[in-house]
Amino acid sequence: MKISVIGAGNVGALSAMRMAELKLGDIVLVDIAKGVAQGKSLDLEDTRSILKADYDIKGCEDINSIEDSGVVVITAGLARKPGMTREELLTKNSSILKDVCLNIRKLAPEAIVVVVTNPLDLMTYLALKVTGFSKNRIIGMGVSLDASRFANLISQELKLNPTDVTPVVIGAHGQGMIPLARHTRVKGESLEKILNKEKIDSLLKRTIERGAEIVSCLGSGSAFFAPSAAVAEVVKAIAKDEKKVLGACVYLTGEYGIKDICIGVPVCLGKNGVEDIIKLELSDGEKKELMDSADSIQNLLRQFSF
Repeated sequence: MKISVIGAGNVGALSAMRMAELKLGDIVLVDIAKGVAQGKSLDLEDTRSILKADYDIKGCEDINSIEDSGVVVITAGLARKPGMTREELLTKNSSILKDVCLNIRKLAPEAIVVVVTNPLDLMTYLALKVTGFSKNRIIGMGVSLDASRFANLISQELKLNPTDVTPVVIGAHGQGMIPLARHTRVKGESLEKILNKEKIDSLLKRTIERGAEIVSCLGSGSAFFAPSAAVAEVVKAIAKDEKKVLGACVYLTGEYGIKDICIGVPVCLGKNGVEDIIKLELSDGEKKELMDSADSIQNLLRQFSF
């Protein structure tokens, strides 16, 4: 399988590296900045002997190189700066994404598209509308990253291995995310049965603020190690037809009572992209939180008339 990554910044380059090392396919790294994608791909080529790994990766500035890709990952766009919300990125990144998606529609009409550009939920919706692809082939990488952050913080609190935690996060990627303590399992037990409400509320807040915390520490740019790992996990599920359940931003047509927006929910991912949307049993309070998160996305969609 040919896998193209558009955008060779930190997230794009690391995603390309992880996917190459996992041997998911032939990797193409594209960036309009002169020499950046090519230089990073050459550097990644030079690691093959050290890693005792044989993979194919090429970098260039020419968008035409994505032709006939089976998967296209979009990381192109401006990164968040300290104090900037994901929504504030919308105007600038939407113009970049529109151009990218028009090229994908022309050059890789059968591709599954994984959107990473922020604001994630809005950019995923825009990609769906611009490409005209079926809804199962447009996937936003968002809540899988949020879930990983939730699991990490829980494991630190309980002094456990993160793999002992099965986290569940739904909703918008960012301030609208909803970490679900009741559905999150620690060695098979609901988190609500292990920690008191005060501890859980603290973990929920820290998870929601984690991205902004990282941006604040870095001073310039945003997270890239965990996002690139989340990208590779999503693409691996598709490339290997794993039928794996992960959180992802997808287009809903009535599931959870939500229509005509892209938002984070659990899905089954395989060779066709979104193979199924998993329906969680939500409490009245959880339903309200999800609807509020959906309303915040819908309000921005109306404002920008996608």
